[in-house]
Amino acid sequence: MVKAYTQEHIYKHPWERVTSASWRKFADPENKRTLSHVLEVDTLSHKLDPLSGKLYTTRALTVHAPGPWFVRKIIGQDICHCVESTVVDAQSKSMQLTTRNISLQKFIEVEERIRYEPHPDNPTGWTVCQQQTSICIKPLSALASMAEKVEQRCAEKFMQNSVKGREVMERICKYLEAESGGIAL
Repeated sequence: MVKAYTQEHIYKHPWERVTSASWRKFADPENKRTLSHVLEVDTLSHKLDPLSGKLYTTRALTVHAPGPWFVRKIIGQDICHCVESTVVDAQSKSMQLTTRNISLQKFIEVEERIRYEPHPDNPTGWTVCQQQTSICIKPLSALASMAEKVEQRCAEKFMQNSVKGREVMERICKYLEAESGGIAL
């Protein structure tokens, strides 16, 4: 079974500010309490392609393992390691992030894709965030109804964390706006 969902959010901030906030989301100490499920973020690589002008970044994330407490007890792990791959194309104003778990894959596979682009109705002032998440619980497939319930609980937790992430992004965007005197970055 696979549980998938899509969310869209419009930030009433320019693309440059929103993408800048995305880079700061995990680093800002004020956000540690809100994003308490994120334990550690490390940049593994970053490369600017001189021909295309695209920035490629890979980060390692350590998070609290998703799902209900009894699943974490069954698998014997409270943390999950993930890899986030980001491609930023400043020319086309597109930022794409793909995050996948690299641990616990025998039990759960999660993939989250986020894309930031200027809003078509207000490309200089607003940014569209499209988020797609898929969650697949593996060992419980023989117990399909239980797997569905666990996937649903995981999806609910991911959606709650998405709301927290958007709150953090909004807070950082407002901070960046105040820091720049209201001038678009």
